Amino acid sequence: MTGDPASIDPTVDNPTREAGEATPLPGSPRLTHVDAAGAARMVDVSAKPVTAREATAAGRVLVSSEVVALLRGEGVPKGDAVAVARIAGIAGAKRTPDLVPLCHPIALHGVTVDVTVADDAVEITATARTADRTGVEMEALTSVAVAGLTVIDMVKAVDPRATITDVRLLAKSGGKSGEWRR
Repeated sequence: MTGDPASIDPTVDNPTREAGEATPLPGSPRLTHVDAAGAARMVDVSAKPVTAREATAAGRVLVSSEVVALLRGEGVPKGDAVAVARIAGIAGAKRTPDLVPLCHPIALHGVTVDVTVADDAVEITATARTADRTGVEMEALTSVAVAGLTVIDMVKAVDPRATITDVRLLAKSGGKSGEWRR
């Protein structure tokens, strides 16, 4: 018999799979961080080309009108919450592989974090850039989440109900999948 053993017997590459158990169809959607046996794995990106990649994410921290007034005025009791959140977002992007277990450590070439005080929330937008073999979506998302957590830490004495919401990817570019926009 010749050919790939897994194409002949689906239990060869997955000893935990029972004979006759359904095998995902080629090209069907699948979770990339899960192997055929269902175990978590880090995706091997060594064969992928290095390309310029960028991702932008956003989120909000819902806050009270009292917090909005403080952020627009003389600040909150712990100091300049907007500046601290911006720096925390950049630091969060840099620490993403330490926080997200299967995320690749990549060289970040740029991270920008914009923090804006709206009438009912603090709006956060982060963009991460690299030239690498995998994207920076997780870095952008982590940046927004860490900046949001920092806002909550800075305002919790005034508004214990502050809530992070709507953390989402807005756009990404680069790599095989090219450009994507929400």
